[in-house]
Amino acid sequence: MKKDISNREDLLLLVTLFYEKLLADNSINYIFTDVAKIDLSHHLPVLVDFWDSVLFQSDTYHKNAMQPHITLHRQSPLQKHHFETWLRYFKESVDELFEGETAFVAKERATSIATVMQIKTIQLS
Repeated sequence: MKKDISNREDLLLLVTLFYEKLLADNSINYIFTDVAKIDLSHHLPVLVDFWDSVLFQSDTYHKNAMQPHITLHRQSPLQKHHFETWLRYFKESVDELFEGETAFVAKERATSIATVMQIKTIQLS
């Protein structure tokens, strides 16, 4: 039996695996490498802060998660398949590493986040 997501170290493992999957997929990796030009050494700790806030109600994330994605969408329109791919890799990453209540909640929250971001970017189009 796998353990549940329980701390920041678990979240770092999760987002690291998740980004390995995203960056290996040519249908979506260009958004991160060519458009957003993310620096993983900076981006992964921000994601850990975000998921720490979402899953454990910590006070670690103080940014507007939607704004960078709106900016990104204006640079290179995000399509339905991008959200589907993002969500599929997130859920796969959770399932490969963890199981339990928090893992389930993480996948549910990711579904909600992807849905809201997709709706908001459609409204901009």
